[in-house]
Amino acid sequence: MQRAQRRKYHYIYKTTCIITNRFYIGMHSTDNLEDGYIGSGKRLWHSINKHSRENHVCQILEFLPDRDSLREREKEIVNQEMLNEELCMNLAIGGEGGHGSKFLTKEQLSKGCKKMHEITWNDPEFIERKKKDSSIRMKQRHTDGKVKYDNFTNKYHTESTKSKIGAVNSIKQKGENNSQYGKCWITNEIESKKIYKGDTIPEGWRLGRKI
Repeated sequence: MQRAQRRKYHYIYKTTCIITNRFYIGMHSTDNLEDGYIGSGKRLWHSINKHSRENHVCQILEFLPDRDSLREREKEIVNQEMLNEELCMNLAIGGEGGHGSKFLTKEQLSKGCKKMHEITWNDPEFIERKKKDSSIRMKQRHTDGKVKYDNFTNKYHTESTKSKIGAVNSIKQKGENNSQYGKCWITNEIESKKIYKGDTIPEGWRLGRKI
């Protein structure tokens, strides 16, 4: 008998983000109704990471007598119609405790992954967190000696390599691709800086660099 089947309580729950009103419905088997479980869906945890756990409320919708009954009941509730709801955070049809995706078609999986990708990579907070995590991992790998950098001291590019680099840069730096495109120098005779052509030149400044 599976461990989940031996649990004392089996119930359907609904976790709602009180900020966005988005919700996640799942099933849970436990011996402790105060174990703090609020779900394990990918979209749900993205929501928790973004809005904090305190802004997610979990409520028990109904109890079932055993795990098998619980699984069947989740299948009835978390169906394709519910997955199509705008506020629904479930990615898969119910009944498999987080593994229902194996019953989805390739098209459904593709749409779910695409939507999840859009949710995460259009979120500035998520992107910033991923950058920090990546930086920490890379520094740790370097500390552990798993990442080694080649020492370029006393090494030089060949003329062929220099030509290739020059050719690539000449294309990238043409016209609007050039970082200095549309800019000009101005100076107040103490310092010089660049502004966009057409911008108003501040009082006390003139076109050109400091002499």
